[in-house]
Amino acid sequence: MGRFNYAFQNYDATKHVRSSLREKDISHKHAREVANAIKGLSIERARDYLQSVVNMERAIPFKRFNNQVGHKSDPGMMAGRYPQKTAKEFIKVLDNLESNAEYKGMDLDRLKIINATVHKGVIVKRFIPRAMGRATPKNNVLTHVELVAQEI
Repeated sequence: MGRFNYAFQNYDATKHVRSSLREKDISHKHAREVANAIKGLSIERARDYLQSVVNMERAIPFKRFNNQVGHKSDPGMMAGRYPQKTAKEFIKVLDNLESNAEYKGMDLDRLKIINATVHKGVIVKRFIPRAMGRATPKNNVLTHVELVAQEI
């Protein structure tokens, strides 16, 4: 895997900590909604929230990709889902972010997620053979996730 840059600008190594996940097989639409949901939370609150999503106790609000998404009973939420696979991967990124902050000597209780970015990655192109010599494309879009936290 080659070198990569972060999308977050004005990174200061003394007050910011970051971590990323590259080319994971998760839905980029689900990842975008999860990133919007945890932005602004502390690492501990974000981990608890994502763990409750994995346990299907709380839902992630879908604000953009919400066509034919059912309503949930969480307060203040219209459309929502439980993207468990994406939430598990985000928990891994949060663990990495926490260990990076611990390595830098930052106070873990004062860290707040200030940026959560999701990008589409490489498209894995395959095909499914069909009847009469035809073929149907089977494309898989991989996802990049970046988290940046700041000591408040």
